[in-house]
Amino acid sequence: MTGIAERAIYDVLAERERLGSTGIGHGVAVPHGKLSGLSRPYGFFARLERPIPFEAIDNRPIDLMFVLLAPGDAGAEHLRALALVSRLLRDGTICQKLRGTDNADALYALLTDCTETNAA
Repeated sequence: MTGIAERAIYDVLAERERLGSTGIGHGVAVPHGKLSGLSRPYGFFARLERPIPFEAIDNRPIDLMFVLLAPGDAGAEHLRALALVSRLLRDGTICQKLRGTDNADALYALLTDCTETNAA
């Protein structure tokens, strides 16, 4: 999907986690990183069947994850996207809705409607 090798993506995310966990609490993590070779930002959402340990700030395992990848030369754009996703996933009501549906279209609509609403 990104055209970047899976190992390169793993390595950049693992390097970021070594700086400190991107687990923001309440079962949510936002791993992120920059990769040369990307032409635009990419976001990937996952809801895990079983929570996993992630060294989050509240020491709780995570079950919601949003991976954000940005081009190596991304500056403010990357920070804006990261702030938007973090704000969205700090909203307990949104997280409850994300956990409450198995429908991919509903998940997509919830994520995109909320990001468009919170874009300002």
